[in-house]
Amino acid sequence: MEMSHRDRESIRELADILDAKGLTEIEYERGGLRLRVVRTAAAAGPEALPPPRPAAASEASKPETAEAPPEPEDDATQSIVSPMVGTFYTAPSPDAPAFVQVGGRVSRGQSVCIIEAMKLMNEIESDCDGVVARRLVENGQSVEFGQALFEIAVS
Repeated sequence: MEMSHRDRESIRELADILDAKGLTEIEYERGGLRLRVVRTAAAAGPEALPPPRPAAASEASKPETAEAPPEPEDDATQSIVSPMVGTFYTAPSPDAPAFVQVGGRVSRGQSVCIIEAMKLMNEIESDCDGVVARRLVENGQSVEFGQALFEIAVS
């Protein structure tokens, strides 16, 4: 089956997104057409990836640690992990307060951060009730699928 110009253009656009976001695989489906673009290990070397974004030097962008609450027992903590690859943000906008603070209470279903993936802002919710023991990621940092974002002292 011959690929149309439109199909080739769609593949090029997906490849550009791979390069721009530093991804190794992307899949797209629309109107019965399903495209999957995968970067091979040889092409995914350091020269193929975009340069890392410099971290902001402000104190607010550094990971926070719990000072007031005592360190919880290992079995009493639960991690909130990233469900996708993207960029981690602590607040809905740069001038808004963070969704949660270390030492603050969270409830199941409460938004704790945003992961931006392909220009879409995805609110990440807590899947337990408790107290935020640690934030493990800096604001604006790239995160991977399954990476721990927060540790919650379950209550």
